[in-house]
Amino acid sequence: MHMHEKDTEALRETAALFLSREANRNSLITVTRAHLSEDRKRGTIFITVLPERAEEAAVAFANRNRFEFGAFFEKHIRGMRIPHVEFVIDRGEKNRQRLDELTG
Repeated sequence: MHMHEKDTEALRETAALFLSREANRNSLITVTRAHLSEDRKRGTIFITVLPERAEEAAVAFANRNRFEFGAFFEKHIRGMRIPHVEFVIDRGEKNRQRLDELTG
C-alpha cells in the first residue's frame, strides 16, 4: 500500500471512530470512503446516513465539529498533518444501494 493510500485509510478510519463516538444515536452515520488531496492538505470524508431524513443534520453536525475532529485526529494519528476536511454525503454509494434494492 502506498503512503498516500495509507494516509487516506487513516483519515477514513479516524473519521468513522470520531463520528461513532460523537454523533447522537438518532441516526446511523457510516463513513464509506475518504479522499485526500495529493498535497495532503485537504480531505473529503464521504458518509451515508440512516434514516435518510437525517442526512442534512448529520452533515451539518460533522462539519460543525471539524475542529474537534482535528484534535481527535491529532491524538490518534501521529506524524501526519491534519488536513482541512469536509464531510459530504456519498451520492455514489446511495445510488448503488438504491440499485441493489430495485434489482434485489
